[in-house]
Amino acid sequence: QVRLVESGGGLVQPGGSLRLSCAASESIISFNAMAWYRQAPGKERELVAGISSGGSTGYVDSVKGRFTLSRDNAKKTVYMQMNSLKPEDTAVYYCCMNRYGIDYWGKGTLVTVSS
Repeated sequence: QVRLVESGGGLVQPGGSLRLSCAASESIISFNAMAWYRQAPGKERELVAGISSGGSTGYVDSVKGRFTLSRDNAKKTVYMQMNSLKPEDTAVYYCCMNRYGIDYWGKGTLVTVSS
């Protein structure tokens, strides 16, 4: 069973930065795609950003130019650098990895953007 553990969330002021990490219990090389989702209070979970096994990335319009995905295969970790954070970025952020048609999810990390 693949385990994913997110970290790096916290309270930050508007305009600040955070780096989220998603550590996998096994090599991430075999995963087809890795993504970050978020769920704000009272809203549905939404896809924020994704990275393919080949390294191609995609972002939802609301975070383009502010969030950046990267991966470290040796550390079995995917990162999301979040800059210029806004109050509307407040949410629980979840990591998801797909392999052979199966999605694996972490338990999430809370990001709160507030002054």
